[in-house]
Amino acid sequence: MSSALTDLFPHPIVQAPMAGGVSVPKLAAAVCEAGGLGFLAAGYKTADGMYQEIKQLRSLTGRPFGVNLFMPQPEYADPAAIDVYAHQLAGEASWYEAELGDPDSGRDDGYETKLAVLRDNPVPVVSFHFGTPSREVVDALHRVGTFVLVTATTPDEARAVERAGADAVIAQGVEAGGHQGTHRDIPETEGSGIGLLSLVAQIRETVSLPIIAAGGIMRGGQIAAVLAAGASAAQLGTAFLATAESGANALHKQALTNPLFVRTELTRAFSGRPARGLVNRFLREHGPYAPAAYPEIHHLTSPLRKAAAKAGDAQGMALWAGQGHWMARELPAGQLVEVLAGELAAARTALSGGGGIR
Repeated sequence: MSSALTDLFPHPIVQAPMAGGVSVPKLAAAVCEAGGLGFLAAGYKTADGMYQEIKQLRSLTGRPFGVNLFMPQPEYADPAAIDVYAHQLAGEASWYEAELGDPDSGRDDGYETKLAVLRDNPVPVVSFHFGTPSREVVDALHRVGTFVLVTATTPDEARAVERAGADAVIAQGVEAGGHQGTHRDIPETEGSGIGLLSLVAQIRETVSLPIIAAGGIMRGGQIAAVLAAGASAAQLGTAFLATAESGANALHKQALTNPLFVRTELTRAFSGRPARGLVNRFLREHGPYAPAAYPEIHHLTSPLRKAAAKAGDAQGMALWAGQGHWMARELPAGQLVEVLAGELAAARTALSGGGGIR
């Protein structure tokens, strides 16, 4: 990775931007202050909401940080399939005494307005999920001094990221919690996701961009492994979800290590796009029937998820989590960065001395 970018964060540790109120300013600030790269998630927020969080974060730290944007999604959902799914969810609405949301509540997540804010009020790093921004967008951010990162889940997507002129690619393995950052949601390719170590190796041989590895990373030894595979840094989401500073619901934090939730699955049940979460009742009952329709299904189920959280029912919530969720540690975010950095150093020492990675 270019020295200008790595100089932003002393430790090769990036806190993943987790939308939905998890990546709050105090979490990003704690990570930045400890020497990692903290991120705010602009997804599902208004442009002004994003701007206010940036202002708050700047009041908490003078260290560099990032902001993540969702790319606008093409309109390809089948309205009839959405109607059928809404009918199926009627029982959930009745149970939680909530109305279903309006699936036509907006497709672009305020993309252009948020870009305008970030051009007028530049931040050190901006990352993109669900696709590749245009070369014009990347160039405009470069002109104001912003580094640009883009998620890719395949070598072909990494090529598109390189063509757009981005500074680095975030290689997201299928182990990752939350939404897969595929550039196009193609139902026919479901189940063909690439594991992180294989993806890092493939992308390294496909493009010359620096790589930030993401997906299921919970320990410093795993960071050492992806660095050895060719990545320049590691991005961790679930590991930070359980921290004190995380804005995640307490039920969500507890579920990560609750033996009731033994595994994760990729599902469309909550949003209409493949996302990895803990298997609960809602996912089991509705996942097999959820159509490919994002963000329509996200809008449709939003009131149900909020009602389930209010009722204290984790079985009706979207419990996004990566495959290593049970390894989550309830530590302050800054301390977690320090622990991870210590584990990384120990793993590197073990490797150089011929020992194994822990």
